[in-house]
Amino acid sequence: MARVELRQLRYFVAVAEELNFGRAAERLLIAGPSLSQQIKALERDLGVRLFDRDRRSVSLTPAGAALLPHTRALLAGADDLKRRAGRLSGSQPVRLGYVNWLPPDLTSRTAAVARVHLDAWVAPSHTQAARVADGSLDLAVCWVRTEDLRRLGLRARLIGADRLYAVAKGTDTGEIGAGDLDVLIDDDLTAWASWNMYAEELTKATGARPVRISDGAVTGPAYFDHVRRCTRPVLNSPKGQTTPLPPDLVRREIGAPKVYWTWSLVRRESEDRAGVLAVVDALCDGVGDLGIHAPDAWLPADDPYALPG
Repeated sequence: MARVELRQLRYFVAVAEELNFGRAAERLLIAGPSLSQQIKALERDLGVRLFDRDRRSVSLTPAGAALLPHTRALLAGADDLKRRAGRLSGSQPVRLGYVNWLPPDLTSRTAAVARVHLDAWVAPSHTQAARVADGSLDLAVCWVRTEDLRRLGLRARLIGADRLYAVAKGTDTGEIGAGDLDVLIDDDLTAWASWNMYAEELTKATGARPVRISDGAVTGPAYFDHVRRCTRPVLNSPKGQTTPLPPDLVRREIGAPKVYWTWSLVRRESEDRAGVLAVVDALCDGVGDLGIHAPDAWLPADDPYALPG
């Protein structure tokens, strides 16, 4: 019985209803010889003969007639199970939170596996990770450290990465070393805790200069005022990647090393719902390393995707 397939049972029902292998094969859209072979295999696996057949007629054996209603009930149950599973997979939305970035093709990549509900509360990375941990969200796109994952009981997969750049006064658009940057660090830990941890590690690792601020201007129009006041190019945060530059400022790429900020899709370690896990796979499969493992790339040591050593 372990070898019996639902497909073979459907073949049995079709032949029993048509009492003609040719018509049953046409109905099933398969070749007649293939149908005959599958019925023979089913009879062998069940240990009974289902049909009496000769060149002119096909009829059910007593065993076939007795098994037919049970087979129909089994197939109806299998169809009902499939329908119920389909309803369950799409019955509850997967709640997804984010900071400021999402994959541009999120909807098209997840539509077939779940109903993704984007949470209206756009919050900092550390807040969104904590909300996944406490069950307020199912998933979040955010920046996390390995320490955060352990402490909150989360798992993460790489979903995106930003190569950060500098903004400077003047007209020089040449590449600048990471050690020649100014890096803004804000006093407001509620809003900027994740950025501050990242920025402080960058300054220690590269020799970039920390610049303490208290006006929330790590991004936004006020950020450009800080650029104008600083004597060196200023690192741009991921939250400012889409803000247009004023005409008196220029963008400068950072090298030696290239500075990357990673985006993780985080879920609870204990998560076992098929819809949530399917969304993770739909969004993260095939992402690749996005350049973060290049020899001249920099990530914080506690970044989940940092290579050992």
